[in-house]
Amino acid sequence: MEASIDYPSTFPCPLHEGHETNHVSPLLRSELQTGRVRQRRAYTSVPSIISVSWIMESDIAATFEIWFRDALVDGAEWFNMDIRTPAGKLPCVCRFAGMYSGPKLVGRDHWKFEADLETFERAILAENWGIVPDFWLYRDVFDIAMNREWPV
Repeated sequence: MEASIDYPSTFPCPLHEGHETNHVSPLLRSELQTGRVRQRRAYTSVPSIISVSWIMESDIAATFEIWFRDALVDGAEWFNMDIRTPAGKLPCVCRFAGMYSGPKLVGRDHWKFEADLETFERAILAENWGIVPDFWLYRDVFDIAMNREWPV
């Protein structure tokens, strides 16, 4: 899925501090009479909730609030945004999981906003990378070897 609205490039990226991701479980658990539990994957696509915060100058903060109200219809609409993950920045389709908190004055002319974003899917690498995790883990070595040993 791709949204028709993009996170404006003039807005700052979310802060590193407080950036936390919580994934919704894709598993279904059934308790058996023996006390054991049968567990299986019920869904292949589940959302994540990402806690983020921003610090913005006054002009950007005012623009953020009207973008939220007008473009996102008070947070109801999905939008495209790059999210920082362990695999680097990945494009995500997000929406606000509720009303943001703030603006809170920090410093002379800066405002802090905090929000929970819901992603349409987990922000992780594409399928099948987990089958050969060493290719991802040693991708830089693999790239050097490929370019040095098998040049075009």
